[in-house]
Amino acid sequence: MRAKLFLSPACLFILFQMQSFGISTHWAITDRIPLDGDSRWDYVTVEPETSRLFVAHDKQVVVIDLKTKKSIGSIAGNGVHGTALAPDLQRGFISNGADNRVMVFDLRTLKILSTIPVGEKPDAICYDPAAKRVFVFNGKSETATVIDATQDKVVGTIPLGGKPEFAVTDGHGSIFDAVEDKGEILKINAASLAIEARWNLPQGSGPSALAIDIAHHRLFIGCRNQTMVILDSSSGKSIATLPIGKGVDACCYDSKGQRAFASCGEGSMTVVEPNKDTYVVSEKTTTKLRARTMAFDSSTSTAYLPTTEDEKFEILVLTSK
Repeated sequence: MRAKLFLSPACLFILFQMQSFGISTHWAITDRIPLDGDSRWDYVTVEPETSRLFVAHDKQVVVIDLKTKKSIGSIAGNGVHGTALAPDLQRGFISNGADNRVMVFDLRTLKILSTIPVGEKPDAICYDPAAKRVFVFNGKSETATVIDATQDKVVGTIPLGGKPEFAVTDGHGSIFDAVEDKGEILKINAASLAIEARWNLPQGSGPSALAIDIAHHRLFIGCRNQTMVILDSSSGKSIATLPIGKGVDACCYDSKGQRAFASCGEGSMTVVEPNKDTYVVSEKTTTKLRARTMAFDSSTSTAYLPTTEDEKFEILVLTSK
């Protein structure tokens, strides 16, 4: 009996690590959506109202019906990176990093309506419904191009002072962007286009992913140094710093479950949940190697992570058990 209860020092260490980091097996891969091609991909955007997923994949954005888990169309581009959706205008916007343009398309038909020249190597892109403006973050020119979404017209350019990565909006006129090489989070006024704040993260953080909890004014920042930094989106005050996996490239927030996720290229997804006045890692689940970007649908509590395995491109579907 004593032999059965004995735990070696190695086992005790593993148990300690699991307790420290909240590792469990609550979330798991429950399905896969195979797609053609095996080359490159970037941002993934979910449209809960229509149960569609927009996947930036190689030279196109592939549109998936999440009910049938089948591709229902695509939008051809040139080095596509991100997709911003404006359902109130029935329009979508796609950043094309290879030709320095944004494509405007009809959300119903997926047909391209126009193309708009922007800065060099446009990457992250987001739509602010309050200002009805699209913000396009240009990696090489280190600027943000601002587009009037009702007129498909550039209305301003914002110098950022560093290389921009992920961007989010609070839906009420504030845009937030992670400046990776400077270790900063910018707060931008969507109406005046002024940079209202620059919040410095710990040295060497390398912020590359960003999600927002609008109701509780929280920013969840995935960093290259394997941490998630949580800030107050009103004041920039630091709330918590938590461990995540290696190679993070996206963070998402689940407004229904009130938890944040970080997808990491090493093949893990970290789940963060509130605990009294701070946050804790509730789980670190295994995904697949290179599953670094993700989208989350709060209406169905489902995560979608693109990756390749055995030279086959697919979307991993993760749900909780």
